[in-house]
Amino acid sequence: MTTHPSPAVLARYADREADLDEVTTWSVEVHLEACADCRAGLATGSNDLLARIAANLDAAIATGPAPAPRRRWSAARHHWFVWALLPWLTMTLAVLGCAVLIQSMLPGFPALVLLLAPVAPLPAVAVAWSRRFDPAWELIAGTPTAGLAMLLRRTATVLAVIVPALALAGAHVGVSLALALLPCLAFTAATIALGAFVGVRRAAAGLGAAWTLTVITPTVVTSDLPAVLRPGTAPVWALITLALAGLAATRADHFHRLTSHS
Repeated sequence: MTTHPSPAVLARYADREADLDEVTTWSVEVHLEACADCRAGLATGSNDLLARIAANLDAAIATGPAPAPRRRWSAARHHWFVWALLPWLTMTLAVLGCAVLIQSMLPGFPALVLLLAPVAPLPAVAVAWSRRFDPAWELIAGTPTAGLAMLLRRTATVLAVIVPALALAGAHVGVSLALALLPCLAFTAATIALGAFVGVRRAAAGLGAAWTLTVITPTVVTSDLPAVLRPGTAPVWALITLALAGLAATRADHFHRLTSHS
């Protein structure tokens, strides 16, 4: 097309409802590629249309019902807590209570609180970052505040419940506070670090099973406190916790992906 298309043709071209034949449409598009003036005129018409739409929307909003108030607390709650955590936290507290009761009945048996401390937070941590237990998973995981930061927030909520319970249980049965809490933090950090590779749920299940088979079961059979929980091992647990926390921080980008094993 060597001449400029008429304003009527441009208007029909911009109107999706207009019936413009393919030949004319093709010729207009070819002309627009080389003609800045026509492109500017077409853009002006589009701006007028957008202005009319904006005016209509403003009028509809002004005459419509008032918007519902924003529930900021709800968004914060989803970032820090999910209701599926509640039964798992309750179960963990019940198990720790049973451990204290059994310890009071069998004072000569190795401290069950120490044996359970490393795996106590793992079920709730697994639930904290799982698409199976969070009905709003797809919506929340796609937000900028998701990823490792949200996992850490929810894990902090879990620890805020588990750590005081461990401290109280340990004080009641007379075990070292450091040996009750540091293994708990170390296994929590290990779950997050390993979860970057295999998923948090699988990491928690694997670590819990490994600790049960290699430490809890032999201790129940032999009634001997394992070497990894004897006095003097607290500094080692602290170093392990710091190292695993650093490793988890370097794998933060893996928690932004919606993988099948999340």
